[in-house]
Amino acid sequence: MRLSLPCLFKKQAAAGQADPPEIGPLREGDLYLTLERRMEGDPERGWYPCYRFSMLHAANGALMGRIDLRVGDSPVIERYSGHIGYHVYPAYRGKRRAERAARLLLPLARKLGFEALWITCNPDNTASRITCERLGAVYVETVDLPPGNDMYNRGERRKMRYRLDL
Repeated sequence: MRLSLPCLFKKQAAAGQADPPEIGPLREGDLYLTLERRMEGDPERGWYPCYRFSMLHAANGALMGRIDLRVGDSPVIERYSGHIGYHVYPAYRGKRRAERAARLLLPLARKLGFEALWITCNPDNTASRITCERLGAVYVETVDLPPGNDMYNRGERRKMRYRLDL
């Protein structure tokens, strides 16, 4: 069973675990992931603990983007932000790096007790929708963001929700 949201990182720290559970090298082709940081979250703001990874180019170490694995279950994560969030910088797009990075994180998600992950994207983000589909995630619905949500405050209005069974 997955640890509850407020105690996840505190229990890891008490057990001497500063990093995510060992899952082996996070590398596929020209892409490798390194743990950039663990973020504790702020549940009052709707932010949840997560692991943030840098997407690096294996040959030269160039930063190609970032990917987060959020480690809680909440209506905000399941409906709006998703368990996985990614951003690939424009110069590195077109090589399925978001999909490949997400696949590299699936063993970690399983070790953390997830049976399914939610991934969301904006309806006009065709590349992200294709990434979700290539991962095997199933489209569930499109929802309106509530006023006051951080994404709403940035000008976003809707999210497409995909469920990825592990």
